[in-house]
Amino acid sequence: MNIQFLTDWFSADDLYWFNEGTHSRIYDKLGAHLIDHRGEIGAHFAVWAPNAAEVYVMGDFNGWNKSSHALGSSGQSGIWSGFLPALGSGAAYKYHIVSRDNGYRVDKADPYGFRQETAPKTASILCDLNYEWHDDSWMKSRGGRQNLGSAISIYEIHLGSWMRVPEEGNRWLTYRELAPKLADYVQRMGFTHVEFLPVMKHPFYGSWGYQTTCYYAPTGRYGAPQDLMFLIDTLHQRGIGVILDWVPSHFPTDEYGLAYFDGTHLYEHADARKGFHPDWNSYIFNYGRHEVQSFLISNALFWLDKYHADGLRVDGVASMLYLDYSRKQGEWIPNRYGGRENLEAIALLRAFNETVYREFPEVQTYAEESTAWPQVSRPIDVGGLGFGFKWDMGFMHDTLDYFSKDPVYRKFHHDRLTFRGMYAFSENFVLPFSHDEVVHGKGSLLSKMPGDDWQKFANLRLLLAYTFFQPGKKLLFMGAEFGQRNEWQHETSLDWHLAQKGNAHNGVQKLVGTLNWLYESEPALHEQDFMPAGFQWVDCHDAEQSTLSWLRLGTKPEDMILVVCNFTPVPRHNLRVGAPRAGFWKEIFNSDARDYGGSGQGNLGGCHAVPFPWQNQSHTLTVTLPPLAAVAFKP
Repeated sequence: MNIQFLTDWFSADDLYWFNEGTHSRIYDKLGAHLIDHRGEIGAHFAVWAPNAAEVYVMGDFNGWNKSSHALGSSGQSGIWSGFLPALGSGAAYKYHIVSRDNGYRVDKADPYGFRQETAPKTASILCDLNYEWHDDSWMKSRGGRQNLGSAISIYEIHLGSWMRVPEEGNRWLTYRELAPKLADYVQRMGFTHVEFLPVMKHPFYGSWGYQTTCYYAPTGRYGAPQDLMFLIDTLHQRGIGVILDWVPSHFPTDEYGLAYFDGTHLYEHADARKGFHPDWNSYIFNYGRHEVQSFLISNALFWLDKYHADGLRVDGVASMLYLDYSRKQGEWIPNRYGGRENLEAIALLRAFNETVYREFPEVQTYAEESTAWPQVSRPIDVGGLGFGFKWDMGFMHDTLDYFSKDPVYRKFHHDRLTFRGMYAFSENFVLPFSHDEVVHGKGSLLSKMPGDDWQKFANLRLLLAYTFFQPGKKLLFMGAEFGQRNEWQHETSLDWHLAQKGNAHNGVQKLVGTLNWLYESEPALHEQDFMPAGFQWVDCHDAEQSTLSWLRLGTKPEDMILVVCNFTPVPRHNLRVGAPRAGFWKEIFNSDARDYGGSGQGNLGGCHAVPFPWQNQSHTLTVTLPPLAAVAFKP
């Protein structure tokens, strides 16, 4: 087999845009592509290695010979390429790179490879991405199902530990095995979206996907690329959106990966003060290098294009924005203005969002950003970063801090709950209780709750209800929806047996299903999530009794819901609550209902408002407020 150099593979625009940093679909050209060239079926290989003196493709098709099939250079672009006939899907390959510097030689997986061997193997695998999709209905309607005024309730999942097969050596489910089980469960629970922890190839399973080596290939642990497509397709056919975790903030140091790719720090910044992450012992992308910009922005579009993803959650945004992130004085380099802001990363994030929303205006991007950086979810043309949504980490920390305290002391920490009102509409927030809160000794959400077992479950039901009735989109990590007792372990399945006994766990599961249904069916709970007009305090000052009450409001006058919460185990009888209109207010939700494992206290269907002004409202309800519970009323 002789390798051929195809002069027409790259257009002049391809090379210019790639080197300029604006090529958004370079995956159509770089990497390995199975093609028919003048009647010959084979593979076209292309790799960027500007500091290479020679580049060879090797694989099981040539006995892994490092020097028999040399690629040719494409001008001054730094790209090496060639066509090798008589190759088909399934062939394993790598690039052997001979650097100009000191004779450095290394074998590399394809940075743009569509499929990779499963760890501990490290080669790339030739494959096409052909798949017959059946999600047209979803794709046409998804823009209206995940906009700012839509109900978005996200179920965060780690594919390898959501459900396993204990009778078969505790093996994980494949993509195709997951598809019907996951779709059935998510649909039954009422979540609108799933979010997968990174599915991109990661050699260390214990990294959960956050140490990505091959950005264009899904992990082979659960199957082939088309199997992942089948999973996403199945979810789409059930009306469930799919968000993928994406990690442009850092990558691992594995020799076969991106690190020191052609004998230089090609993808990573050469200076360790900007190019090495001290927390994760990984490399940081050189965001100022144009070809790295093309690599990352194209990668984002790749998952939206080829895998029909409905959104990307960008991990570690804070670590990208700040040059001194997790560094001591003297361990970082200021920007050209002397500041701590990473100007190249800011430009990359803005270009990413601008390109995503231009090419796929019906999808959404989500920022995991944990600082007070302004305008993360505001448009670029007004100085924002351009994300659709931002995780509200402050809400998560303050709320869990409050709920972890014994109720007798909660009155001294009332501001943990009310402070969010100061900034709730400054961003388009998602309220996240993610995987990060239930690992590394932090315990499960249930275990964080104080009191005896009954109180723990009551507190958890209250926490979930409180969250769903607050402004903002919702995110819940798997297991929390039925009160998993143990913290998350990636090597085992969730404890599904807990929720199958009609017990308190099953009660929490029913409660989450009800909350999802209410959230989606009641416009007041989602229509104005990011508008001050959608929220109004009724009473936020009752620290002594640890109660809160507020209104959620839709765009129509009739769409309103009154929420009242009791954060102590003491029932509040004959509690006066202000209401904005007369008539009967139906109790549409009560987290203390017996169906959910509660004590069954409540308001016998609802209350009549009397024309007595109270708490800046024109009428008054006299309600029974159950212990450690949230109740909601609708006129």
